[in-house]
Amino acid sequence: MRKLCNSLKEAIEKSGLRDGMTISFHHHLRNGDYVLNMVLEEIAALGIKDLTVNASSLFDCHEPLLGHIENGVVTGLETDYMSSGIGGPISKGVLAKPVVFRSHGARPAQILDGTSHIDVAFVAAPASDPMGNCSGKYGPSACGSLGYAFADAMKADKVVVVTDDLMDYPLTDASITEDYVDYVVKVDAIGNPKGIVSGTTRMPKDPIALKIAELAAQAIDASGLLKDGFSFQTGAGGASLAVADYVKRIMLKRNIKGSFALGGITGYMVDMLEAGCFQAIQDVQCFDLQAVQSIREDPRHMEITAAQYASPKAKSSAASNLDVVVLGATEIDTNFNVNVHTDSNGCIIGGSGGHTDVAEEAKLTVIVAPLSRARMSIVVDKVLTVSTPGSSVDMLVTQYGIAVNPARPDLEAAMKAARLPVKDIRQLRDMAVALNGPAKPYARTSDRVVANVLARDGSLQDVIYQVK
Repeated sequence: MRKLCNSLKEAIEKSGLRDGMTISFHHHLRNGDYVLNMVLEEIAALGIKDLTVNASSLFDCHEPLLGHIENGVVTGLETDYMSSGIGGPISKGVLAKPVVFRSHGARPAQILDGTSHIDVAFVAAPASDPMGNCSGKYGPSACGSLGYAFADAMKADKVVVVTDDLMDYPLTDASITEDYVDYVVKVDAIGNPKGIVSGTTRMPKDPIALKIAELAAQAIDASGLLKDGFSFQTGAGGASLAVADYVKRIMLKRNIKGSFALGGITGYMVDMLEAGCFQAIQDVQCFDLQAVQSIREDPRHMEITAAQYASPKAKSSAASNLDVVVLGATEIDTNFNVNVHTDSNGCIIGGSGGHTDVAEEAKLTVIVAPLSRARMSIVVDKVLTVSTPGSSVDMLVTQYGIAVNPARPDLEAAMKAARLPVKDIRQLRDMAVALNGPAKPYARTSDRVVANVLARDGSLQDVIYQVK
């Protein structure tokens, strides 16, 4: 059986792709990905129209997608995250149908149960053999874990592996195996691995961010969860990474041996593994090149699928065994609802990713954020978009103090017993207003919905409206 195609065009033609179908992509190369643009360019040349793109995330490098929306090649988008370069035009109504936003756990759940159907999946594989056994750990474009691509490969009608490093058969350390793959294409380059790293995945130097991080680590310690067997995830934002550093110091000082670190993994988590803070890393996505090297070389650094990471329909998930997660927020309201989809003007600048999943599953969900950014309050009366419901959030840590969800009186008592600065979240809102003035009114320009934000169970959680 010959799976190897001479060109991307040949693979698309053999896949049977036609008007009105759904194609999918994963985002492990993040802002360095070439494959989505490459595939859409070939599809446009073939005259295929009216496609839905289901991508686990979309970055600024994918801005050529906007041209394919304009020319009718793409008429629908489904994703877990969308950067502002694409989110801005989408917010202004360039797409005829509303975007469908899911979480990183809900996406594989709905793909695997058939709710979200994929006709052709394109897997960007840094290494593959001619039969489609492929991995993200090897090759010049190595990106580490391929966790988000597994569900697509398992359930799509046709699967095309796109690689720039064709290895001899068999590739023995394969992530996705040949029994799921229909076609293989070798191209010059699938991406730039330097694009895996973004400005948000670096340790901050800002004294306010460091103060928040130290206070958050003290709160985690006071919660009673920081003990042998501790499991932990942080977001990739700078303040979250700084929390990990302070937690590491506590663990080393007390010789605490944690069980696992989880999530999109940075070098800071790798450092904690190598320092003996954790027995293992469960990795659905590598956020920097140190993590890529670690997953390739250290058997304690485990690749997991997005379903294993956080699917609400899985029999169990790593997220459901999580003690503490530290996450960021664009804004948080007095009911502890968190927005990570839109800015203060209602423009799309992100998405839930795994935020909603791990917030719901972890024993302790900590939001870290400064009280204001660019003279805009983080704490508001009502968030513009509910990304993560307040029922999943336990505390907010700012430079001015800690607000604990009233649903967790035990946690508030623990914070006060540790003599940490506990404040009512409405106090923090009032402080923000005093510092920044009242919030500007939301600049919504129509009742037209440009995006639907789905909850983990697939129900409609919120909508995003068109702006100027």
